[in-house]
Amino acid sequence: MSTRRAAVERETSETNIRVGIDLDGSGRHDISTGVGFLDHMLAALAVHGIFDLEVEAAGDLHIDSHHTIEDVAIVLGQALNLAAGDRSGIIRVGFAFVPMDESLGFVALDFSGRSGTVFEAEWSTPAIGQFPTDLVQHFFESLAVQARITLHAKVTGRNDHHQAEALFKALGRALRVALEIDPRRVGVPSTKGTLE
Repeated sequence: MSTRRAAVERETSETNIRVGIDLDGSGRHDISTGVGFLDHMLAALAVHGIFDLEVEAAGDLHIDSHHTIEDVAIVLGQALNLAAGDRSGIIRVGFAFVPMDESLGFVALDFSGRSGTVFEAEWSTPAIGQFPTDLVQHFFESLAVQARITLHAKVTGRNDHHQAEALFKALGRALRVALEIDPRRVGVPSTKGTLE
């Protein structure tokens, strides 16, 4: 049984979010946020990251999808941070290129304990379904802060759906590499001896 699991709940006046994650899962996912394209992206994240993911969100969608998307990213980041524990034995750094038809997404990340995001994308439409394209960057930034990771993401392409999907798949694959247990690693992968 995996011990690299976490469950986090967050309730505010705007949203009620519950996320469960098992880093040593198989890509199984059960996701319901009320934002169809966000559900699609989270499923891609789990499948390509090969971790089990449960997300249940109820938000103030009668206003718009901003709070739901943002808060899911916050809680998912918190769950990743908890599941990674003290980072003992992990590879720590991961990266991936993912093509999606004419689009090419790239993500590199470091479970360094220090959050920061560099994000490069150009969008041609204001939204993909109920998911505003400017919130793709905000999702990545919010997740990185809460997961305590340094994250670089870049995508090129013409179709916004393809660009966003390439980024989320690349994020999943980069997470999988970074969080993989290195059988040769003893302790935390840092010359400082800690990632706190």
